[in-house]
Amino acid sequence: MKSCVSVFIALFAANCFWLEASSHLLSRRPSKFTMVWGFSWKNCGKQDDPAQLKTLSISPDPISIPGQLTAAASGSTSVALTSPLSVNVTLHREVVGVWVKIPCLDEIGSCHYPNACDLLDQLIPPGQDCPEPLRTYGLPCHCPFKAGDYAFPSSDIVIPDVELPGWLTNGNYRVQGILGSADKELGCLEIGFSLHSSKK
Repeated sequence: MKSCVSVFIALFAANCFWLEASSHLLSRRPSKFTMVWGFSWKNCGKQDDPAQLKTLSISPDPISIPGQLTAAASGSTSVALTSPLSVNVTLHREVVGVWVKIPCLDEIGSCHYPNACDLLDQLIPPGQDCPEPLRTYGLPCHCPFKAGDYAFPSSDIVIPDVELPGWLTNGNYRVQGILGSADKELGCLEIGFSLHSSKK
């Protein structure tokens, strides 16, 4: 699954949100045109968490799937992020004013990933070059991630024609990802968005 896993450092956002989506969704038969709007984010951990996303901008609003978006991000980690690197993802959907937790279904939803490093290795086999635009900017795509500052300059990203799971219906969503290692929280990121799909 690949959607919400790694760009606290330009990757907990790309990994945390895109890990889940890239693996399973690319294999699904496209049949809908989807719009994502009202994208928002915030750090949701402690002020002294080692991994912090400092900036994240995504445009346009709404985002079309399929389509293209422009993204930029920066973040830092005061400790090296090494395997095993766990990610706990919690997905909520707003139903008549109440936020309802979506369970883990087919590795999408409120799921626990014991080692995000393994997920990255599945998406990008070790020894293979990091995909663009990470390669251009010298950003890593495999563990370990060294302590330091990371920046992902404004870049255009093509979103392929994918079909979202049938249960991921129109509405407002909130996704929280907690990055951890050895039972210690390293960082927390929360993303909010609204989803609207229609038949093509």
